[in-house]
Amino acid sequence: MTKPILLSTPHMGDREHQFVTEAFETNWIAPIGPHVNAFEQEFCQVVGAGYAAAVSSGTAALHLALKLVGVDVGDEVFCSTLTFSASANPIAYLGAKPVFIDSDRISWNMDPHLLQAALEQRAKVGKLPKAVVLVHLYGQSADIDPIIKTCQQYEVPVIEDAAEALGATYKGKSPGTFGKIGIFSFNGNKIITTSGGGMLVSEDADITAKAKFLATQARDPAPHYQHSEIGYNYRLSNVLAGIGRGQLMVLKDRVAARRRNCEVYQQALGNLPGIEFMPEPAWGTSTRWLTCLTIDPVAFGVDREQVRLALAGEQIESRPVWKPLHLQPIFKDCERVGGEVAEDLFDKGLCLPSGSNLSDEDLDCVIQGILRCRRGANERVAVSL
Repeated sequence: MTKPILLSTPHMGDREHQFVTEAFETNWIAPIGPHVNAFEQEFCQVVGAGYAAAVSSGTAALHLALKLVGVDVGDEVFCSTLTFSASANPIAYLGAKPVFIDSDRISWNMDPHLLQAALEQRAKVGKLPKAVVLVHLYGQSADIDPIIKTCQQYEVPVIEDAAEALGATYKGKSPGTFGKIGIFSFNGNKIITTSGGGMLVSEDADITAKAKFLATQARDPAPHYQHSEIGYNYRLSNVLAGIGRGQLMVLKDRVAARRRNCEVYQQALGNLPGIEFMPEPAWGTSTRWLTCLTIDPVAFGVDREQVRLALAGEQIESRPVWKPLHLQPIFKDCERVGGEVAEDLFDKGLCLPSGSNLSDEDLDCVIQGILRCRRGANERVAVSL
């Protein structure tokens, strides 16, 4: 193999360069400009949101969202445990404490029943969380309706972390548009990218207006520089927004390509003993941002890590499923509800190369690498007998 096969790389279309050139030619090289405004409007049209604020990262969007719902020092925020640390880091930025909720088996996302039980228990002692951060993992939406219903019952706002789920659906709508605030990411490995960037959406125009205010250093409307609140340098560049506009135009194509990747993997590997792919519940459509599977080492003959290392030896990048946040050293003292499902998925789960620019040859190299790993294990067992 002459080139590495990577997990998920940027995939540019035909229009991004045109929009970036336009920004240069008009000298809109700033965190403000016509591409920023247009990107926000076009993004709302794509996901079905009312209002949007383009910012420098998904993490920045989540930080602003938590602040906008009033999270402060000493508060608790419920959060999915099976996710990247950026889903919980902004909770710590604000001096609040995350409480981690386990996953269900059917979506790998937050278990609605565990959330309901946790909120019931907190209500009895008069200590409800300030917010719930609901993550939609690997392009797959959580079961949103029961989570929203439970949170509404206890008047706890839901912030949807849809950083990995742009292009997915839940009952015909976009994840990220059900809660009080939704956030998305355009990091370089996401299904579309602006190099780095994020979006905050809401049906409340006041929320997105305040987000933009805070994201531009909270500058008061005065002829001089005056600040009555602490703000942040979080606004998205007009140049990067131009990239985002071009990427939005090919979102459907990128989703289709990643779903095809998953179908190819499933056809080749899905009937092997010990292999199970991440489920796709009937309530919606996953983007398959990353194709994920679990490996039962007893049935398959080798474990997740042996497969990962074998692929790495062939210059193929794969990655374990997210390490649950309640197992992360930085969050080791935080409370959790459940955790066994997330731990099992982490122990057995592997993310395969999933970029929309992978060739059939690339996919076959991944498949053959996994099959060789299994054959090698079987041959070693046969020799030992």
